[in-house]
Amino acid sequence: MPSPTSSPSRSPFLSVVLDLRDVLVSLKFTIFLLGLSLILVFAGTIDQVNLGIWAVQERYFRSFVIYAQLGGLAVPVFPGGYTIGGLLLLNLIAAHVFRFGFAWRKTGIVLTHLGLIVLLVGELLTGLWQQDFAMRLTEGETKNYAESFRQHELVFIDVTDATHDQVVAVPESLLAAKSPVQHPALPFRVSTRTYYANSTLQMREPAAGAATPGFSSHITAAPLPLTYRSDERNVPSAIIEVAPADAPASTYLVSGHLGTPQAFAHAGRTWQVALRLRRNYQPFSLTLLKFSHDRYAGTEIPKNFSSKLQLTTPDGRDDREVLIYMNNPLRHGGLTFYQAGFENDDRTTILQVVRNPSWLIPYIACTLMTLGLTVQFTLHLFGFVRRRSVLSATAPAAAPEKRRTPRTPAAPLAPLPNRATASRAHP
Repeated sequence: MPSPTSSPSRSPFLSVVLDLRDVLVSLKFTIFLLGLSLILVFAGTIDQVNLGIWAVQERYFRSFVIYAQLGGLAVPVFPGGYTIGGLLLLNLIAAHVFRFGFAWRKTGIVLTHLGLIVLLVGELLTGLWQQDFAMRLTEGETKNYAESFRQHELVFIDVTDATHDQVVAVPESLLAAKSPVQHPALPFRVSTRTYYANSTLQMREPAAGAATPGFSSHITAAPLPLTYRSDERNVPSAIIEVAPADAPASTYLVSGHLGTPQAFAHAGRTWQVALRLRRNYQPFSLTLLKFSHDRYAGTEIPKNFSSKLQLTTPDGRDDREVLIYMNNPLRHGGLTFYQAGFENDDRTTILQVVRNPSWLIPYIACTLMTLGLTVQFTLHLFGFVRRRSVLSATAPAAAPEKRRTPRTPAAPLAPLPNRATASRAHP
């Protein structure tokens, strides 16, 4: 007799699908994925010493596969965070669809698992959407942009018009790939000759008879090993070629170490070129009115960091003074401004600017899990009290206790008289 789970008419494809479903909904698969998660977290924590927190996040937790370099070949060695998290999400959803039956007494479990599902989805969206920037403001300075922590961009700025600048930004990834760039707003083609992901600048003697524009005449770039320390950053440099269609090509040294753009003229217009941290412009601006670094009296122990700023919007409807300090950020325009640090003898504040459209999802997930655990505990408590009440009402009456009366000890019997003695006493 065939088993209920197998049928002679079942197609091989359907059998494979059902077998995969059984594996996906099984508790053993859940435990297996949790074990992989523990290994992933342990390996990422250990490797953080070598790669730093940013690289570990990208390599281990925000990737589908972890690769290892064997010679010049990248070999997949372990599933990444996106793969393990996605399988855990599918496992949880499939278990509720195929294995768990809905009942009111399981409402708490359903809410708790729903919160866990929302948390997994929120982490995925955070990894895909979140952007982090930094805004440095000196007292009295106004800015309408924030800068990336690690990413750079090559910019060409047309400064001919005194009222506004026209900026064309080339991502650092195109420089690293050495891909030629021909933008419609640029009257020349840009090519990368040399690119260093991390570099230092060195002085050099100008070549005899060579006419090189900008800093290239007396400065050169040298490569440095990549750094992964949290308190250091990689500063790229590149040698680019600017080739107009009607003029000879020119080469320029651009670097994140150079704080001043290099100017050149072409076709009656004035241009500037620079390699700088990637900027994120906003339709509003912030002005630092005062930065406060409070300390405990008589000590150098920090007590509070705060930035008093003036928020200015284009229409003026939301203009106001704001105070940013620890655990009290500014939320405006889809951005969150946190107090992150200071420099320049307490005259410059450093604000961390975060764009995360999914920032509410973790709060919703924690609320759902808390509600689910509370409901489940309450249902179990009411069930326990109800069972105790039923048992107390239906228990039979106890039989009267039989008491045993202790016996009174009998008086000792008098010894019988000796017959021989009695006969002598009474002849």
